[in-house]
Amino acid sequence: MKKLLIFCLLIAAMPVLVFAQHSDNSGNIKQLMIYQDSLTQLGKKFVNDDTEMGRMNANTQFIKALVKALKVPHSFNFPFDSVKSIKVLNSPDNRFRILTWNVAYDDGSYRFYGTIQINTGDKLQMYPLTDYSPYIKSPEDTVTDNTKWFGAQYYKIISVNTTQNPYYVLLGWKGNTIKSTKKVIEVLSFNRDGKPVLGMPVFDGNGKTRKRVVFEYSRQTSMLLKYDADQHLIVFDNLAPPDSRQKGKMEMYGPDLSYDGYILKNGKWRFADNLDMRNMPDNHDSDYIDPKKQAEIDKATAPHN
Repeated sequence: MKKLLIFCLLIAAMPVLVFAQHSDNSGNIKQLMIYQDSLTQLGKKFVNDDTEMGRMNANTQFIKALVKALKVPHSFNFPFDSVKSIKVLNSPDNRFRILTWNVAYDDGSYRFYGTIQINTGDKLQMYPLTDYSPYIKSPEDTVTDNTKWFGAQYYKIISVNTTQNPYYVLLGWKGNTIKSTKKVIEVLSFNRDGKPVLGMPVFDGNGKTRKRVVFEYSRQTSMLLKYDADQHLIVFDNLAPPDSRQKGKMEMYGPDLSYDGYILKNGKWRFADNLDMRNMPDNHDSDYIDPKKQAEIDKATAPHN
């Protein structure tokens, strides 16, 4: 309850913002550079601080600074590429971008944070993402909105153009516990009012239609989950236990050297197993570094006094 209360207070600091833009672009960039410097330092702290309270406090300050930065006119065009602690992804059509990040708890779990920023031209509009993961009991069967988000840190956006309901597929790293890690294939669309909807029944296979796809596997290993644009294919490692006695114990699962995938056909994703991926590089987790590993890298490369 204490963690949930802290999280709710943090999200309360991220309201939907809509306001007019102005023309002094050089002044805007200067402001954004100053905010970026602050965000960079706070981001390092919420990743690297030795205490959970220190990480949470840094994240609180980070959220406040980010909100101020996004209030600067034309902030949508500022990449925040020096802030390595967050992932900023623009949709292929530049309609929106998603900023996501996470904070690690001492028990090995994570809380995810983020916002969807709409590219509105003369005004700024964003939808904060509230991590509701502990309360989503059946994520593959659930459609939610931004206030009940199945939190993740996204590293890829795929645009799917259908005549009836265009949507976007998001690939993300979710972390989980001290024993297991999760990855997710999420679906984002927008309703008639322009508000985000998360989840859509577009993944067909194994006798079931899923609204999103969730993978869980041992934290001691890594999993390939990537998009092949040439083949319109989401490809991933097939996960399996080391032996039949471990079946169902997801913290024991890992890649079995075979590949499965979802192929886009007529606006939906059809499951395909035993794919021949001999020509695809085996770049496991190439798009995302675990926060603990990133912390070790940052400490190793930090200047010594």
